[in-house]
Amino acid sequence: MNSFAPLKILLLLRNQEDTSQLQPLLTPFGEVLVALSQQEAIQQFQRHQFQVIVVDYILGKYANLKGLIRPETSVIVTGSSDQGVKLALQDWPTRWYVDAQPFPYSERSILTFRKALQRAIDHSLLLQEINHLRHLLAQQEIEIKESFHQIREIKKAINEHIVKEIEKRVALESQFIWFKKEKQKIEEILKKLHKAHDVTDLLDIVYDIKQIIGSQGISLYLVEENEISGKFLKPLVWNNKILSYPDISSHLVLLEKMDYAAFTAKTGTPINSPSSEFDQRLSPRYLKQLGYELKNLLCVPIRQDEEIIGVLEVYNKITPPREKDKNFTPEDEKILTRLSEHIGIAITKLNLIQYDALTGLLRAEPFFEKAIIKIKSESKRRLENSAFALVMGDVDWFKNYNDRNGHEAGNRLLRELARVLKSSTRDEDLLCRYGGEEFLFFLTGIKTPEEAWTFTERIRKNVEEYYFESQEFQPNHNLTMSFGISFFTRDKFPDLKQLSKKDLIKLANEADIALSQAKGKKTALSPGLPEKAKLTKNKICLFSNSNLSAKEIPLIQPIDSSVKKERRRFPRYYSTSLLILSLDGFQKISKTVNLSLGGAKIITNIPLPENKEIKIILVLGNKVFQTRGKVVYCVPSNHALNYNYHSGIEFLELTFKNRHVLEDYFKSLNISPSRFS
Repeated sequence: MNSFAPLKILLLLRNQEDTSQLQPLLTPFGEVLVALSQQEAIQQFQRHQFQVIVVDYILGKYANLKGLIRPETSVIVTGSSDQGVKLALQDWPTRWYVDAQPFPYSERSILTFRKALQRAIDHSLLLQEINHLRHLLAQQEIEIKESFHQIREIKKAINEHIVKEIEKRVALESQFIWFKKEKQKIEEILKKLHKAHDVTDLLDIVYDIKQIIGSQGISLYLVEENEISGKFLKPLVWNNKILSYPDISSHLVLLEKMDYAAFTAKTGTPINSPSSEFDQRLSPRYLKQLGYELKNLLCVPIRQDEEIIGVLEVYNKITPPREKDKNFTPEDEKILTRLSEHIGIAITKLNLIQYDALTGLLRAEPFFEKAIIKIKSESKRRLENSAFALVMGDVDWFKNYNDRNGHEAGNRLLRELARVLKSSTRDEDLLCRYGGEEFLFFLTGIKTPEEAWTFTERIRKNVEEYYFESQEFQPNHNLTMSFGISFFTRDKFPDLKQLSKKDLIKLANEADIALSQAKGKKTALSPGLPEKAKLTKNKICLFSNSNLSAKEIPLIQPIDSSVKKERRRFPRYYSTSLLILSLDGFQKISKTVNLSLGGAKIITNIPLPENKEIKIILVLGNKVFQTRGKVVYCVPSNHALNYNYHSGIEFLELTFKNRHVLEDYFKSLNISPSRFS
């Protein structure tokens, strides 16, 4: 297959007018051939190999084109009927690349159509490249087998001297086999890049690239920009290590600095430096942070179309002891450049420019942009009672979790927490990772601060009731979050045309002040809480200055729920403990949401029959509590992540000794009980 053949697009529409309108749109992408009927299309397929076919939805059914197009051909179904386009798309098996695009009548739809066409072309070319590599590997395997067959035949007929010469040829064939294996590895990397669904998949591939190139270290950077620093490089991987949030800030590289990676990001020029001793681009960070001597370096840009969006960098070529050349070769540079092109496609596919690499949530910049659009949209629809809230949430005692379990466990926690937070928000809300363990929510469609509190309380409770690995070692024996709310109405911005990110950042800062109050921290608006009181955290506070004059300091007001609360017979302690229950001869492991002297609320992955008596083993710190209980109720959980049911268990036989064990345990928690549900 000729990988350099000109790109061809078949335009298969039913009338000349639509063809004349669409053909100029396709021409910049490659050679466009036209067919106005299925018979004409058959003739075109017999003469040419097409990368993309743009087809009318009536002619674009799978039954009409089956057997004509090749597997690597991408199909775009178009037409004036959205319903017809969708029906034609559903007719195709999932193994084909088929996209549905309405006929481009407006400038916006033309732009969307062009992007869809470019994606279809990229997909087709990627499959062609993979098939081309497979074809080469198959040819090489045949040649190797033929060579070894010849060697075996010659060994039977010639003397020892000739055999030695042949053995040299075997050594060459071994190198050829090594080359074949390397090609297979590259093909596997391309497949992984093509199938990558999240940033974790992408970062795992980085280590495969390091093995292919044969380097001591590897780094992957993304180009970002803000108003303070301008453009800079943010490393997702630095010297073989996936960085956690606190570490990223110490490895940022300004593009204006004299630095290898910055030079490549700024100029788009690859660097293959055999020696860095006298190179001015050898910045101090390579000397201080690598942890070993930098002997040589290979650095290539990562592109999205013509824009440079990142840099891929490897250090110190690893070669066999007998090999003289200890530097990166031109072949290494070609391989790294080719792989960087596919990484660029993967980064674009995963939209890492807009989303946080660790959690998959929005980054702060696009978060504020989308929030501004939502506020302006509410104004255009003339919703007079429009109100919004920015809610800042922060993980309680996250440093304690990181110090005890390590940064890798902290990263896993943040990824899992992001899933819980995302599942707790509505479709119309926005959520971003604002910083290390801080998350920022934008709530819309609310009318009162109490309603904002209600939504936030649902999020807080979902986090509190979810089980996170090693949460039992936290100060409150559970992993929780505290929240601060900044509530505002549309009237806060008289001129929405002037609404900017700075305005929303100011509101986010107000939410952050309320968050500090919820966590018991000392601020300019609050003296802070005593150390023992700080253990209560896991709260929600509202920032408000509505009742004060302009000269006075704004207040931070904790807000109560407007929902009626049920008075409980025993105070309840929100603490997570291991609970083992015996049911019909089988033992089930569960955990508590809260505990009291009267019973417990637990979460399970199976429903428990109501009024059923069960045996209970409850682990309370270093003591074990055993009793009998009865299932009072069992209801589905309000979030289906790991545990699906909440059940209320009433203790039936509570001896004096067991009661004493429970009371001692409650005292050891150092948290305030609640007498409300």
